[in-house]
Formats: sequence, C-alpha cells, structure tokens
Amino acid sequence: MEKKKAKPVIVLVEAALIAALSYVVFTFLKIPVATAAGKSTYIHVGNAFAALGAFLIGGPWGGLAAGIGMAFGDLFLGDPINAVKTVICKLIIGLVAGLIGNRLLKVNSVEKAGERTVKVTAAAAIALLVNVVTDPFLGYLRNRYIYELDVNVSSITAKLTSGITFINAIISTIAAVLLYQALRPALKKLGYL
Repeated sequence: MEKKKAKPVIVLVEAALIAALSYVVFTFLKIPVATAAGKSTYIHVGNAFAALGAFLIGGPWGGLAAGIGMAFGDLFLGDPINAVKTVICKLIIGLVAGLIGNRLLKVNSVEKAGERTVKVTAAAAIALLVNVVTDPFLGYLRNRYIYELDVNVSSITAKLTSGITFINAIISTIAAVLLYQALRPALKKLGYL
C-alpha cells in the first residue's frame, strides 16, 4: 500500500490528540516530589507523548503538541512560569526523537518487529535522556534568575530534578515504545506510516 500524504487537518487532529493525552496523563496521573525550591516536580509518563508524537506525526509537531498539553497542565497546577520551560523541553524531546527515529533510524519503515522495537527504544531513550539534562538546566535557570532563589537551593533542586527526570525517562521510554507498537498496525493499515 502506498503511503498517504497526511493532510494538514489530520496532522492537526493528531497533534490535538497528543496534546490532550499528555495533558491528562501529566495533570492527573503523577506522583509529586517536593524540592528544595518549595515547588514540586513529578514522576509521570507525559514525556512519552512527546516521543510518540514525534514518531507518528513528526518531531516538531509531536514535541510541540506534548509541550502545549503539559504546559496547560502547569497552568492548571498554578505554575505559569514553568509552562514556558515545559514547552521548550518537550519540543526538544520531539525534535531529537523525530531526528533519530524518523530521519536516522527510519522506524516507520522497519517491518521486523524486533528490529523496530530496538530502533524505537533507542530513539525514545536518547531523546528522553537529553531531557534529563535539559529540564534540570532550564529549571536551574528559572529558579536562579526568575524566582531569584539562592544558588545552593537552585543547585540542590536541579540535582533532585535530574534524578526524577531520569526516572521519568525510563518510564516514558517504555510507555512510548508500547504505545507506538500498539498503534502502528492500525496507522500502517490506514497508510499514515
């Protein structure tokens, strides 16, 4: 079957779905962890949707959609300043996952299930590990220069956040791979992959 060119409205609907799913998962299915900065960080699988979106609709769209969904979660939780950081971090996850998964490893064209699983896992893991550095770094800058917290408090918070973000990376990699493998047959049959 020949691959169908995704129509802009289809991509927009898929992006809205990714945004909605990431919002719900991030906002309502998480475990809060208190930080030295007085704010909470969370153990969650919302980042899985940035990687999943990158594989299904492309890196920029997937990352931006997940970022917008989770930024609405930040707004719902009363943290508008963090919403900006969230969009940036999730966009980076999407861009990295899209670049590695779609461009370099071509995950959507791999027919052997085992090989595809390895490639999807590698692309998602690398993208989410980039977030292990990006998220705490941007959080440090936010805490230090926007919230004007002490350098020691900002450093301790960044270290704790990197540990939590690493846990999220592991959980989100597994979730992204499982969701991708579950959705792939239907999308392939429809000609969208």
